[in-house]
Amino acid sequence: MKNFLFRLYLAWMKFRARFTTMENNNIVILNGSGRSGSNGYAFYKWLLLNHPEYNTTLVEPWPSSHLKWEVWQKIGAARYVITTHQPFKVRKHQINVQLWHGVPLKRMGIMANNTRHRDNKRNEKLWHKTADVVASSSDLYETLMSACMAIETKKYHKLGFPRLDLLHSPVISKAQLLKDLFNTEDEKAQIGIYMPTFRYELEDKTIMEKIKEGNFFAFQDFNGKKLNEELKKRHQYLIVKLHPYEMRLFANFKSQYSNIAFLNNDYLFDHNYDLYELLGDTDFLMTDFSSIYFDYLHLNKPIVFVTNFLQQYERTRGLLMGPYSEITPGISVNSEQELIANLDHLDNQQLANRRLYWLHLTSQVKGDSYCENVFKFMTQEYRG
Repeated sequence: MKNFLFRLYLAWMKFRARFTTMENNNIVILNGSGRSGSNGYAFYKWLLLNHPEYNTTLVEPWPSSHLKWEVWQKIGAARYVITTHQPFKVRKHQINVQLWHGVPLKRMGIMANNTRHRDNKRNEKLWHKTADVVASSSDLYETLMSACMAIETKKYHKLGFPRLDLLHSPVISKAQLLKDLFNTEDEKAQIGIYMPTFRYELEDKTIMEKIKEGNFFAFQDFNGKKLNEELKKRHQYLIVKLHPYEMRLFANFKSQYSNIAFLNNDYLFDHNYDLYELLGDTDFLMTDFSSIYFDYLHLNKPIVFVTNFLQQYERTRGLLMGPYSEITPGISVNSEQELIANLDHLDNQQLANRRLYWLHLTSQVKGDSYCENVFKFMTQEYRG
């Protein structure tokens, strides 16, 4: 019922917004990705700096039923509507540029095990009717996205993803990140970041209970104090960036550990950072089934894959490629014991070669700036 009412609300606001006057130099970015690797936010910051002649508006969170009418007027007045999730525009002559939010690894849409046929058909029609430009990184990306969303090949354009521009130019130094999150100085520091995917959809209450108790890995053998000591011995520091829903389960964001820190959205919003503006300062990534690992390949740094819920994910939602061991260029760990046993040798030449192989498969776009690629294409191809 709530979904129906929200769709009704969107339809009504779209109808009203159509009567505003559209201007060719108006750009609206509907950011549904927060600050955890947002193509929309990265593109917004780039536009403000490089093209002040355009009136650029950032709308977040999106979608929302709490937007002021003035915001809807700006959406209606935009020539270009940039989206990070579902395509959207309020009038036929607007140009929707779809940046999406990552190379998909988990199944979505018609490929997923946990979606409804009616919803999938609605989404397929939405992409067909609304998306004008779908930014792409590779042939593989287009194949995966079309398998899930039935997107026509003519909509794809190999422009790259704006957030990748942020990886190689961190906004603060590694020393400052260490000071901000761990309140320490350490010239030998290796900073890792753990970013799991959304585990709530596994519909397993025991997982959420473990996370609520502070077991952010949801390992059976989790011992936070022991893990912290092992990290400390090696001058390693672990940033934990959970899904916002999971972060809300914690009673206290402040870590009781010296070498483990929780990164919440408040830090990012307070400093006007996107997470990708900090990733370049890290030395290794830990994840499970998140597509962030495809982006992290651009840094050519070690990746550790946490597999304790692999079978549940394959059963509940499914993965687009497999076997998992063949598509993940890094060490796999299934427990804290395995993680600690691998802390001294996170990388080797074989893993580095596999990372390069997957980078070539997922990134075929040339150019010094993906933001510039997107801007030039949309403004030159659709001059108005």
